[in-house]
Amino acid sequence: MMYFREACCTSLEAVLAAERTGARRIELCERLEVGGVTPSGALLREVLAATRLPVHVLVRPRGGDFVFDEAETGQMLEDIRRCRELGAAGVVIGALTPEGAVDLPVMRRLVAAAKDGHPLSVTFHRAFDETADPLAALEEVIALGCDRLLTSGHAQDAYAGRALIGELVRRAAGRIVVMAGCGVRPGNIAAIARDSGAPEFHSSCVSENWI
Repeated sequence: MMYFREACCTSLEAVLAAERTGARRIELCERLEVGGVTPSGALLREVLAATRLPVHVLVRPRGGDFVFDEAETGQMLEDIRRCRELGAAGVVIGALTPEGAVDLPVMRRLVAAAKDGHPLSVTFHRAFDETADPLAALEEVIALGCDRLLTSGHAQDAYAGRALIGELVRRAAGRIVVMAGCGVRPGNIAAIARDSGAPEFHSSCVSENWI
């Protein structure tokens, strides 16, 4: 069975490997050792010139938590505008309050920037897995107008969190794409798909054979 797989990549070489192994979309970032940050404009230009796959860009100014101040929010807004100008297909964003809720004021600004003019697809990233109430957070992410939610189901990986991912898929009821991510591999993707019903999968694995 063919699964819709998004590949997380930090280099042109990884992007080309992902394309060869059947990825359908790229999430581009840098510095995975801190969880990923916004890639440089140079890398984004290089990747966009080399791949036919849609490229979604992680917009995150630093590693660490997902509580952003005004300067960091301003930087993310500029990065979103740059992504559109360079021709990215989407952005991957997320912001939380210190209490673990979705930061609605910040997120409304980021989503509005992404949808302004030629709209970019918007994924709410795995900041979701640090929310205090995932079911309430799901409704907030949907209300914001995000197109996609990336989650491991509040677990160490998507296989361990597949039951909650399934609950999110059911509650979303087609209002948003719930994408299972973290630790997705050829050996467990079928079980995650079966038990969660997730329609899309996210993985940093680009060197194994995907079927």
